[in-house]
Amino acid sequence: MMLNRAYLSLGSNIEPAINLVKAVKILAKETWLVAVSSVWETSPLGTTDQPNYLNATAIVETQLTAEQLKQDIKKIEYGLGRVRQLDKFAPRPIDIDIILFNQQIFTLGRRQIPDPELLERSFVAIPLAEIAPTYVHPETDQTLQQIAQAFRLEEHNMQLRPDVTQVLQQLSSLQFKEV
Repeated sequence: MMLNRAYLSLGSNIEPAINLVKAVKILAKETWLVAVSSVWETSPLGTTDQPNYLNATAIVETQLTAEQLKQDIKKIEYGLGRVRQLDKFAPRPIDIDIILFNQQIFTLGRRQIPDPELLERSFVAIPLAEIAPTYVHPETDQTLQQIAQAFRLEEHNMQLRPDVTQVLQQLSSLQFKEV
């Protein structure tokens, strides 16, 4: 049985503590949940007149291909009330993106994998480095830890949210396996 390992980013700014927990619960039922990062509160990008986001990352293993996983993720998002809008920065109950998939480089729909946002956005890089510090980016040959170290928390208005982190990690602690 071949398992694929996917590295996901999760974000929400509509009932974020509730929706992040719901999303992780669903991912745990539909995949093998390997790890979940700490939760970080961040300012919104683009349209800034909206609530802050809560962001986290997760590693899952699945027999699904990247395309199949993407379709499952869309179902999770829609099930939690996500409605895609013209403004890609509009508020949302949940946003789940595949950032890395195994060590592969490819295009998935309109997204490039590895997702370039990993190199541009602290709220993706820092949580991923927490749960997979030694993963080597297949294009840059940097570890996730090295990528994350390029960001400074104070410049990116990121604050750790231990209250939500504790809930997510308790929720998934029984399902973790060694990374």
